[in-house]
Amino acid sequence: MNRILSGRGRGRRLKAPAGSRTRPTSARVRQTLFDILAPEIPGSRFLDAFAGGGAVGFEALSRGAEAVVLVEQDATAVAAIRENARALANLGQVEVVRQDVATALLGFSRAGRRFDIVYLDPPYDSDMYEKVLHTLGASTLLEEGGLLAVEHFHKRELPGTIGHLGRTRSVKVGDHRLSFYRLTTVDRP
Repeated sequence: MNRILSGRGRGRRLKAPAGSRTRPTSARVRQTLFDILAPEIPGSRFLDAFAGGGAVGFEALSRGAEAVVLVEQDATAVAAIRENARALANLGQVEVVRQDVATALLGFSRAGRRFDIVYLDPPYDSDMYEKVLHTLGASTLLEEGGLLAVEHFHKRELPGTIGHLGRTRSVKVGDHRLSFYRLTTVDRP
């Protein structure tokens, strides 16, 4: 069972989705991720794409994110996220979107929504990395100076630049890698 590692919800248990359709982000990877993101989290609008049970998004909320949006397509995972959101309602604003990530990103973009931090963790064997990275690199979903964190298998190479995104850091954590991209200045509508 996952637990929130730090912040106002520290130690709180998180329900995980039953079955093997989602791969939870390990505590070690989450700790490394949030050690790096710590100065960016307070007051941020945080998007957890491919949220699984939502452990990363709820960790962000516990550490001071203003609002968290969790996008997940799997019904079992969404049920776990909603149960966790009810149990952690006192931590802040949570929005759960049951949709595939590509469709959700398009909808957010059309609605003019923007995020300070986007966390991306598709299934390791999927082709969604490049598709979603290109969408984010060409869109206005990230605020200027916004940050994208991508979890992937350590041997999978991701591009150094994609549209308006440039990789600023890459950290290996066991068999996982966290790649960080920063949005460069773009013209806004």
